[in-house]
Amino acid sequence: MTPDQIAQLPYRPCVGVMLINADGLIFAAQRIDSTIPAWQMPQGGIDAGETPSTAALRELNEEISVTADLVVPLAETRDWLAYDLPHDIVPRIWKGRYRGQKQRWFLMRFTGRDDQINIQTQHPEFSQWRWITAQDMLAAIVPFKRDIYASVIDEFSEWLA
Repeated sequence: MTPDQIAQLPYRPCVGVMLINADGLIFAAQRIDSTIPAWQMPQGGIDAGETPSTAALRELNEEISVTADLVVPLAETRDWLAYDLPHDIVPRIWKGRYRGQKQRWFLMRFTGRDDQINIQTQHPEFSQWRWITAQDMLAAIVPFKRDIYASVIDEFSEWLA
């Protein structure tokens, strides 16, 4: 695909969840499909007929087995935030239908125990996880998502360690 063709593609509607523990540390997980360090927060597409907040809770359950009763919603980003995929990735992800994602981010406090987080789900996306600071999260995310993560961290900074 040419850069002009990619620029004409829409963004995929998506949600992201910044899950924090009682100490204000952020849940981060290493993508299972990456050979390089690619830590991220839970995120995923919004299904037809789903609200962003419902999608956020579904993604938490699907990706890390955290159910709604184990979180307290604290905030959400004021606006949708978008990022573009690197051009060489566009044809390989989502069948080349999207140039990137527009995301609504939710901040939730995890009220459960660490042993209630399970990344060995029906369709695992992560190989390992940990609680990290905002600065470590920015250092661990792939470069093309760094600006969006910086915006999310900035909006939710009052709740972070």
